[in-house]
Amino acid sequence: MNISVAGTGYVGLVTGVCLAEMGHQVTCIDIQEEKIAMLQSGRLPIYEPGLEDLIEKNVTCGRLHFTTNPKYAYGNAEVIVIAVGTPEQQDGTANLTYVREVAYSIAQYMKNDVIVCTKSTVPVGTNDQISEIIQRHKPANHHVEVVANPEFLREGSAVVDFFYGDRIVIGSDCHKAAAFIEQIYLPLDIPIIKTDIKSAEMIKYAANAFLATKISFINEIATICEQVGANIEEVTKGIGKDKRIGPYFLKAGIGYGGSCFPKDTKALVQLAGNNQHSFDLLKAVIEVNNRQASLPVIKAKEIIGSLKGKKVALLGLSFKPNTDDVRQAASLVIIEELREEGAVITAFDPIAIPNALQVLGNTIEYTQDIRQALLHADLAIIVTEWEEIKQLPLETFELYMKKPVVIDGRNCYSLKEISKQPITYISIGRPIVTNEYKNSET
Repeated sequence: MNISVAGTGYVGLVTGVCLAEMGHQVTCIDIQEEKIAMLQSGRLPIYEPGLEDLIEKNVTCGRLHFTTNPKYAYGNAEVIVIAVGTPEQQDGTANLTYVREVAYSIAQYMKNDVIVCTKSTVPVGTNDQISEIIQRHKPANHHVEVVANPEFLREGSAVVDFFYGDRIVIGSDCHKAAAFIEQIYLPLDIPIIKTDIKSAEMIKYAANAFLATKISFINEIATICEQVGANIEEVTKGIGKDKRIGPYFLKAGIGYGGSCFPKDTKALVQLAGNNQHSFDLLKAVIEVNNRQASLPVIKAKEIIGSLKGKKVALLGLSFKPNTDDVRQAASLVIIEELREEGAVITAFDPIAIPNALQVLGNTIEYTQDIRQALLHADLAIIVTEWEEIKQLPLETFELYMKKPVVIDGRNCYSLKEISKQPITYISIGRPIVTNEYKNSET
């Protein structure tokens, strides 16, 4: 099948590459010439485990192509996937500019009947707008159907999620179009849910909002645990065994980030407000999450007092491990607050430094050597649960830091193991561990 994918961000690139891996002829189109040139030369504009090998394989096999030319991309496509960004606007609503531009371009360059499949996260009613734009501007003798097909790909595991996801949602008011898209996914043997278009659009927002709610809920419970002397890990273990609750997204920490949860929760609040409903629960979820990122600096000041002139090792820049994405990352909030306190910051991250540089510039020091970040540090703050951090021998903190004071925003270490080390250790929702430490420096 000839499939074109508009947009080569996380969703578009992963979708296009994986469809090619399934045996389809895929053309990925983007308006950014630099990005397409990178892909054509075999370089990736994003980091995603497993993706580079699949691109090389499918380009070599002749199934995967990259272009900036809409005539080439849309002219002979049977299915066109819209996977462009829908960035957050100042009022929290989704910016649909790129979606509309793609719709106009499809109408202008399509040369045969086509099914347009929307993967971009869009407010309810957007696919009707896409259909209206294309119908109004397309050639009179060609037929178009629009299908809502929201994505559920997680950065860092997107390739796995594509091939082994929990479900595939296909929203359409045309049975024939829905059945056509269903045939693409049947080889994956993943449950397929077929709905009307508006329900499919809402499913994406509702899923992300619910997961965000679980995260903020458990962080509120963690705060209470700290006050009463309970251990959040024991609490989550106890409630997670309840099948009605489940163990997932119940890990206490410094909140969610990235390109989806912050944007989609705000967009759903705005969507509700536009329809005369105040989504008070989700407003509270957002408020709690915004507060979480400030916890490490608050805890640092409680433990060591003034941070002025103190060297802080910030461990992790990306919003989650296995991605180089720093959008809405807790690290950005923490760095800003540390700088306001006068701290000197050295940040460690294995892959996200280039993206962090674009946001922060040279206002802090960067290193891919975790020990270099810790050298002579007065304080270490764990922001991202990279394996390089989780597997770090605990004695490293004592060996390299002035005094081993660690604030763990992701609860990377067990209290049992930490208690064996001369480390002052503050985590989220768990008792503080304060052990005597040596006064030697490396």
